[in-house]
Amino acid sequence: MIMRTWRGAVRPEDADRYLDHQSGTGVREYRATPGNLGVLVLRRPAGDLVEVTTVSLWESMEAIRAFAGDDPAVARFYPGDDELLAEKDLHADHFEVVSTDLDPGVLAQTRSTSAKAAPPASEA
Repeated sequence: MIMRTWRGAVRPEDADRYLDHQSGTGVREYRATPGNLGVLVLRRPAGDLVEVTTVSLWESMEAIRAFAGDDPAVARFYPGDDELLAEKDLHADHFEVVSTDLDPGVLAQTRSTSAKAAPPASEA
């Protein structure tokens, strides 16, 4: 299994709009690509911006190439990204997943891509 990561950042006022946009573009395309095993979208405050990291899991590098093209290290972008992203990595990183140890219900505790994120309990 291969993990692909990508990072960008948006202005706080654009965060929810970008997450909705990303859900309808990149995340949707990840999930439609054979060999994709799932996607996590992470966010955190980063100075004056909100950092967004996308973590996707794949069966193989061949599956990633089906999504990303011949050079999977080059990040994919979509129409509308430049309007919302204040910063963007031009590359994606890949890691071989060598071990996992997750509680069975851990992913059930996260929101789906169609729901709005609630602030962490410490910020509520």
